[in-house]
Amino acid sequence: MPAPFPIPTEYRHKHTWLEDIQGLGISLITASVGIVFLSSLGFLTGQTAGIALIISYLTGVSFGTVFFLVNLPFYAFAWRRLGPEFTLKSILCVTALSVLVDWLPSMMHFDVLNPILGTLVFGVLTGFGLLGVFRHKGSLGGLGVIALLIQDRTGFRAGYVQLIVDAVIFAAAFFLFDLPVVLYSLFGAAVLNGVIAFNHDRDRYIAD
Repeated sequence: MPAPFPIPTEYRHKHTWLEDIQGLGISLITASVGIVFLSSLGFLTGQTAGIALIISYLTGVSFGTVFFLVNLPFYAFAWRRLGPEFTLKSILCVTALSVLVDWLPSMMHFDVLNPILGTLVFGVLTGFGLLGVFRHKGSLGGLGVIALLIQDRTGFRAGYVQLIVDAVIFAAAFFLFDLPVVLYSLFGAAVLNGVIAFNHDRDRYIAD
């Protein structure tokens, strides 16, 4: 997803397993609906989801399949850097999102979808979905883990790494897609990051 987003490593408040199930379930449905809005318009986003969307548009392979495969290499890094609970929840979340985004379009059809409204809905719904996943110690993408590892090894801030990755993704998009597609996509990414920036409660987490 668009950067930068926090990847908590320690939690002041522990959730019960029942809270995790309902919290992650609601969050994944919300995020999936947002991505369906975005993909129905043929627009993009950042991070691993953005990479998966670009590959999906260019190859015709479903987003869910590509998103699941793109994230596979990152789990080993996540296990070592963030522990088994975070990694296992992330695997579950990525798998569930992959299935939901491929399945939901069979029950959601848009005869008319305004691009401003579509990207706005994407940013709001997926932003709140990501917040819920973070708060239950999970994630929806692997590039943030690599960013943390680079920060550990070099001291270069993880958020800057993620911003650079997104800059590369959108720069490539300018050569692959029409200008309006990229501009609408940037608007959606800005909304999503705004939702996270204004609503993420940093006092709940202790980051390394």
